[in-house]
Amino acid sequence: MINKVGVVGAGLMGSEIALVFALAAKDVLLSDNSEPALARAKSKLEGILQRGVGRGFYEADQIGPTLARINTTTDLGEYADRDMVIEAVYEDESVKAKLFEALDRIVPAHCIIASNTSSISITALSSHVSAQRRGCFVGTHFFSPVSRMKLVEVIPAMDTSEETVQTAIAVCGEAGKTAIKVKDVVGFAVNRVLHALVIEAVRLVEEGVATPQDIDLACKLGLGHPIGPFQLLDATQNSLSLQVQGILHDAYGERFKPRPLLKQMVQAGYNGKKSGRGWYRYDDNG
Repeated sequence: MINKVGVVGAGLMGSEIALVFALAAKDVLLSDNSEPALARAKSKLEGILQRGVGRGFYEADQIGPTLARINTTTDLGEYADRDMVIEAVYEDESVKAKLFEALDRIVPAHCIIASNTSSISITALSSHVSAQRRGCFVGTHFFSPVSRMKLVEVIPAMDTSEETVQTAIAVCGEAGKTAIKVKDVVGFAVNRVLHALVIEAVRLVEEGVATPQDIDLACKLGLGHPIGPFQLLDATQNSLSLQVQGILHDAYGERFKPRPLLKQMVQAGYNGKKSGRGWYRYDDNG
């Protein structure tokens, strides 16, 4: 039984992963490198809950108790009582490796260590914990925005036990998610499908076939997608997509080669919503 959940990384993904487990009445501990980052995360989560009440997703009386279940810390040592810890830090194996080495020394023997990586091999990441803990290491790839997206890819590493896989699937279900078990290959399942679509969408813009706005509209009205590929790029940051495509390109070759236009966008700083400009304008100039 997973009752005490830890989440490392209070950014876009980590904070909302903490939120869905708090909504499932779990005791949640969220960490980051600074108190201001944690304060911003808690404020953002309160806003998500308040907007959700307005849209009928949550009840007003859920806000206080849910936020109260999310404690914050800058000290990984406080994870010593956790049943499960989910990593949601920068998509860089060396950064994640240092974190897993630290957690390996801190968390109890029964604790599941999970990674929210979207593209790095879970088996490779599991090598950064001790051999006796690798049976409790698993990938849990959530999708953004976590508070709304229902899917989680659960990815066993080479040494992950079936008990760990089933426990991860079950606890994701308790958090209102539907989990699918996916083989540990680079990009897993969804990102390979998604980035094949994104690369072709950018190629269409390069060729002048259609605008980003019209392609987004076409994907929503013609394919039934809730959001178009360029809206998604802007929401999740173009630089992250470029990074993931680089990893896929290294693994699978030419079919995942990032398009020149996406590289130009990132080089120009047109990174999406956070920067004020991406495929759409989010500033006062457009």
